[in-house]
Amino acid sequence: MINNGVTNSDKEIIAVVADRIRIERLKKRFSQEKLAEMVNISAKYLNMIENQKSNPSIVIVIRICQALNIDLNTIWSGI
Repeated sequence: MINNGVTNSDKEIIAVVADRIRIERLKKRFSQEKLAEMVNISAKYLNMIENQKSNPSIVIVIRICQALNIDLNTIWSGI
């Protein structure tokens, strides 16, 4: 079923990306505020990404990976 153009499989992808971003952020011991500042987004927006309330663009995901000093495959692998 499609809800606002987002399928259930899309929701699963968003959930995996959100979880992996949160896990990597916590591994680096960054607060949401610190990571958001490094990525040049608001802490509220990062919170929405991590809580699956927002679907970030690939540009934002890449910037998050750069700030966390991780490869994009860390986020996308196996999706």
